[in-house]
Amino acid sequence: MTAALQNDHPPEGGWTTDDLDALPEDGRRRELLDGVLIVSPSPTRVHQTIAGRLMVALEEECPDDYDVTQAVEVRINRTRSFIPDVLVTTSTAAAREPSRYEPHEVVLAVEIVSPSTRSIDRVLKPTLYAQAGIPFYWRIEVEDDGLVVHTYKIDAVNEVYLETGRWTKFVDTGEPFPVNLSIARITPRRR
Repeated sequence: MTAALQNDHPPEGGWTTDDLDALPEDGRRRELLDGVLIVSPSPTRVHQTIAGRLMVALEEECPDDYDVTQAVEVRINRTRSFIPDVLVTTSTAAAREPSRYEPHEVVLAVEIVSPSTRSIDRVLKPTLYAQAGIPFYWRIEVEDDGLVVHTYKIDAVNEVYLETGRWTKFVDTGEPFPVNLSIARITPRRR
């Protein structure tokens, strides 16, 4: 374990991806934002159900040029590292069997908004994913009357995402590949 975790103080100069690599594999979700370590609580059943169902649904429609996975780290630089809930990468990158991806290998990052990550998923991550050049971003909101999927495409010149859809029944988009997905299919059962 790193000294920083043992004495509850960040390393001098802030956390880096080298520090992340030295941390134990203990199931905690750790991300970096400009040298600040962000540790998220364990995801809920609803969150994990949406992520699992979305991954399977996207995988079924995914062409051979791409690969779909979930919760694999994207290293933006030495002091920024995020873990999208679901991501689509190039098949070439996936063939390496990586434990992390570079931003240029990621085609789509998907975040499922939780109460503890609202600002991060709505504002921070899309801004930084766009600056890193990730072409597509989806944000899934859990609302009282069901799920809403917001889809975005990068404006590469301005390094921002432009909304391409707000979907409540079906996600029907041709990017990054043709997707026609019933939102009911990824919606968890009510208990």
